[in-house]
Amino acid sequence: MRCCFSAPRAALAALPTPYDVLRSGTLLVPALLRAAHSRPGRAGFRQLAAVHLELVTLTEDSAIITWHTRIPGTDDGFGHPLPAVTEGEVVYGTHPARLNRVAAEDRPTAHHQVELTGLEPGQTYYYRARSRGVTAVPTPLQHVRGNAVGTSRHGLGSLTGTYSFTTPQPPPGRHLLSIALCNDLHLGETTAGRMAGFPLLRGVSQAAGLAAYPEIMTRALVEEAKRRGADVLLAAGDISAGGSPRDLAGARRILDGFGTLGRDYLVVRGNHDRAGSSADTFHEGFREGFGDGPGYFAHDLGGLRIIGLDTYAKAGNGGDAGGLGEEQLSWFRARLRAEPDRPTVVFGHHPLTVRDSVFPVTRGQQLDRRQARAIVDAYASAPGVFLHHAGHTHRNKRTVLVRAPHVVQQEVTAAKDYPGGFLLLRVYSGGYALNHYKAGGVEAREWGERSRRVAGGLWPHHALGRSATDRNSVRAHDLSGVGSLGVSVA
Repeated sequence: MRCCFSAPRAALAALPTPYDVLRSGTLLVPALLRAAHSRPGRAGFRQLAAVHLELVTLTEDSAIITWHTRIPGTDDGFGHPLPAVTEGEVVYGTHPARLNRVAAEDRPTAHHQVELTGLEPGQTYYYRARSRGVTAVPTPLQHVRGNAVGTSRHGLGSLTGTYSFTTPQPPPGRHLLSIALCNDLHLGETTAGRMAGFPLLRGVSQAAGLAAYPEIMTRALVEEAKRRGADVLLAAGDISAGGSPRDLAGARRILDGFGTLGRDYLVVRGNHDRAGSSADTFHEGFREGFGDGPGYFAHDLGGLRIIGLDTYAKAGNGGDAGGLGEEQLSWFRARLRAEPDRPTVVFGHHPLTVRDSVFPVTRGQQLDRRQARAIVDAYASAPGVFLHHAGHTHRNKRTVLVRAPHVVQQEVTAAKDYPGGFLLLRVYSGGYALNHYKAGGVEAREWGERSRRVAGGLWPHHALGRSATDRNSVRAHDLSGVGSLGVSVA
């Protein structure tokens, strides 16, 4: 391996791998840092870089800011700088010249995540994230589009400085329950980011010796969803990478850590959840993991109706494009007609529509147009429906449906790789909030940073959300008919 920095090779050879150091909690490559101090003039050497700044979560009283620290001029063996495990903090305040509050991490890490709490709703805050005095910055494309960090007071041409965000007002009314929305777990997958039609994008695999990344990310998701107070979890398809009974059973074991299937968590299938090419083998494979019965259902959560749709294209419907049979569509329409005003969340794997994608949109990325139109027409006559949760596109995207403007379609990024995690739906009597949370834990954050490289490094601009509102939003809606829930749903 050819090195592109000037530290002695013997010193580098004596160092532990980045993954050993990440788990040990010690500062990575202290010899290199000492060399950087002693030879500041040598080309290619800097003490530290703080990059990939992102405002991930924004609620009415909190914000979560993440970034990564690394050593420029080093190489992890894959053409990327080595991570630097060090301290991190965010200084912030209500005026750009007075950043008089500090929120710091409790341990060194290369994958920084700082949560600001006790914020005031409707207030603009200014902040800097920094490690060892180095200010964290976003990628240039994220900065220009305002994707990750909000607004820089120094203008869009600057990649350093103080950034800002404005907290929203909370949803009206009292909090009733919280639901974790997730999808695309892909248990059994070994390479992330293989894209049909793009043969040069080979994808990213897990580092040798580490656990399978879909298992790491799903376990971390379950733990974070519980920690964030989710009462129920909805998994919208592609639970497995290929419908293997072993992978579906493994996913079931992990999801059982959240609670009981059919009560605490609900699952629909996606196009990857098939063990063979026919609808029969597809159904059999999924049934082994998640029980018998049709792939669609309605479920009551204390007055909140949850409808799960089976959007997999059956034989003859055209490959991986989403599809619903006439029997299911008739059942769906009848359910909405019977109780049009009942508060309702619908979830299924394929989106109704895909807009504003970084990558070209193919027919297989969304539901069949005729069927999608039938669903939206049903929504137009059912004012109680307020949210349609979909996966499949592996991105966060909020879309208000034009013909049914009381309904938001929320695409949720894949759980299996960057940025990972889930969206938390917080239901109030007068509205709701949606907020993205990354999966926690050292291994999950490590894989999240590694899998940023998917699609030649363009993946963050697609998966995180093209704007902060694609992953964090608040909307008013009459949900007074929903009752409060405890820790689990009876």
